[in-house]
Amino acid sequence: MFVDSHCHLDKLDLTEFDGQFSQVLRNAEAAQVERMLCIGVTLEDFPQMRELTRNYPQINISCGAHPLYVAKNPYASEQLREYASLPDVVAIGETGLDYYYDKESKAIQQRSFAEHIVLAVELDKPLIIHTRDAREDTLSMLREGQAQKCGGVLHCFTESLAMAEAAIADLGFYISISGIASFRNADELRSVIEAIPLTQLLIETDSPWLAPVPHRGKQNQPAYVADVARCVAEVKGISVEAVAEQTTANFYQLFQRAR
Repeated sequence: MFVDSHCHLDKLDLTEFDGQFSQVLRNAEAAQVERMLCIGVTLEDFPQMRELTRNYPQINISCGAHPLYVAKNPYASEQLREYASLPDVVAIGETGLDYYYDKESKAIQQRSFAEHIVLAVELDKPLIIHTRDAREDTLSMLREGQAQKCGGVLHCFTESLAMAEAAIADLGFYISISGIASFRNADELRSVIEAIPLTQLLIETDSPWLAPVPHRGKQNQPAYVADVARCVAEVKGISVEAVAEQTTANFYQLFQRAR
């Protein structure tokens, strides 16, 4: 059985599923996906996301403000705390730093990121980190905030092996692999996958984006996390069953409220 550790179910275009959210879940079940973690990216969208998923026990949710949205979608700290404290919220994020797409909002991103770290440690809920072209700042802020106390994951990882190893060694973080690993030009990422112990890996779709081979060009969905697992298995020279078993165990070890 597989776990999709990072998806955005509220962003799916349901017209491709006959307008039925339940069809997405049936597809996932058919692909042996037992659990999905639906990720919040803005506080504005959080109530709707929570309502969409609330009646499905196989779906967990997180709450956070994505670094690329914090400048255009400012939020109240009190609102973040209120939502993040809800018992059905199992993690804090998506948060982090992205200097690739929006270096101009660097200061705003850092303030928001620091606030998420403090809250995650206080609530003892793991962090879900988006990081792009911000390796040193991401790691230093996590260290300064003592993020090892709550744990977390660098999701949809595309950075260096050195960053992955530092996040594991210094913070006990996990590294999450998306469908990017199956792309033709992802040799560096595949080298990272090969080097990192399976005990520190998660798998994800980041759906509706980044559909893995052989689904490139299609809308991504949780069912396709099985293809991500197959890619990881091929790179590491192990069985898909071994990848499924260990990444599922890793997921529940990190997101203990998801049980």
